[in-house]
Amino acid sequence: MPTIAELAERFSARLVGSGSAAVNGFATLAEADSSKLAFLANPLYRNEALSSQAAGLIVSAADFEYLSNQEQASKNRSYLITKNPYALFARISQEFAKANAQNFKAGIHPSAVIEDGAIVASSAHVGPFCHVEKGVKVGERVVLLSHVHLGQDASIGDDSKIYSNVTVYHGCSLGQRNIIHSGTVIGSDGFGFAPDLAAGEWVKVPQVGNVIIGDDVEIGSNTSIDRGAMANTIIENGCKIDNLVQIAHNVHIGALTVIAGNTAVAGSTTIGKMCMIGGSTSFSGHLKIADQTTISGGTTIIRSIEKPGQHFTSIFPMLPHSDWEKNAAILRGLDKMRQKVKDLEKQIKLLTDTKK
Repeated sequence: MPTIAELAERFSARLVGSGSAAVNGFATLAEADSSKLAFLANPLYRNEALSSQAAGLIVSAADFEYLSNQEQASKNRSYLITKNPYALFARISQEFAKANAQNFKAGIHPSAVIEDGAIVASSAHVGPFCHVEKGVKVGERVVLLSHVHLGQDASIGDDSKIYSNVTVYHGCSLGQRNIIHSGTVIGSDGFGFAPDLAAGEWVKVPQVGNVIIGDDVEIGSNTSIDRGAMANTIIENGCKIDNLVQIAHNVHIGALTVIAGNTAVAGSTTIGKMCMIGGSTSFSGHLKIADQTTISGGTTIIRSIEKPGQHFTSIFPMLPHSDWEKNAAILRGLDKMRQKVKDLEKQIKLLTDTKK
């Protein structure tokens, strides 16, 4: 187990205290004991931090100053002081996770089907009942858990991990170090149908593009990313996409953008780099969203956003139901109120002109 001092040196954090205690992981402020680290990223939890039994706390400089001035602050505790406690917690957590990670032996399970012409690296792990079609390329140290399907000519980059029951359609490409969670479908047909009213039918538009996913992308469970109609659907490096997200055909998502669950992105929309998209956001199609845009959960985006770095919210804040009903009644009457204001303006103008 590493000591707190070793972790401080490895992750370039300022150490206060001896740092001699060895720790084996993280716990919450309330549940941590002398073998655990905890972190404080929100000042609302300062009182919990004061009473925590953690061997070490990751804190900001401001929180450390507050805690160190309190009489009940532990004299024996060590502190790792950093500008971004949450990020340091995440990085150290990765180290603990690697130490406890399940090891997957290289090799192909006897029940897996590897078609002729597929290339599977000797260091890859292919689990039970996987199906790898011809022309597929599976990179070094890739892990395919059970029941993964890789369609013809798909490719999976080195060190990627694909959980059970993921389907990657033909021709789709995933970069290195991707993590794809169970139930996700990559490369299904986009929703493209041309109306022919005279014939009384919807004519399917063939979806002949692919899905191209960069490096270091993580995609949650039961997410669907459609292939392009003619061009490709593109997810750039470092994107993080939550569970139950729908990304339609020809969407382009810029690097390092994060998208929370239940979001739906309609076709041919481009989302810029380093955007933060809250849960249950919906995008109309053919929009352009500028870099570093932040969108609150539940927001509906119906127009392009051209200026970078803006924050948008459209959902009405939560209210007691009786108050919501009053506001709804006012909203329903806005058109009549608008007309009354116009009539009053005309009368005022008439009176003003008469006095002149």
